Amino acid sequence: VFVTSAGDLSIGIALAVAVAIHNIPEGIAISIPIFYATKSKKKAFLYSFGSGFVEPIGALIAILILMPILNPIILAFLLAFVAGVMVFISFDELLPLTFKEKHNHISVLGVIIGMFVMALSLAFI
Repeated sequence: VFVTSAGDLSIGIALAVAVAIHNIPEGIAISIPIFYATKSKKKAFLYSFGSGFVEPIGALIAILILMPILNPIILAFLLAFVAGVMVFISFDELLPLTFKEKHNHISVLGVIIGMFVMALSLAFI
């Protein structure tokens, strides 16, 4: 979010809101397996809270490290690197897991629809 905000504040704010909304299902995805494994609401809450708590700390560290050296070239490199990491995780880690399911063609359709939606959203930004 910091790197995007450094490039364009309005896009950074929109991204921050999207990340905040994304944190709700992320917290659920973290807490439910922990709760079922440990039967402890406290542990489930603490792990979910910890996961959300480190994000602003990471942003603060990024601000402290990157602000003195940030320029348009470094900003473009960082945005491309982060996008590449996200694409790699999606295709290398998540998508192969879906092929183990019975109706794996739905997963491929979901990837294609997701790419289409992202392309449309980029066309209007």
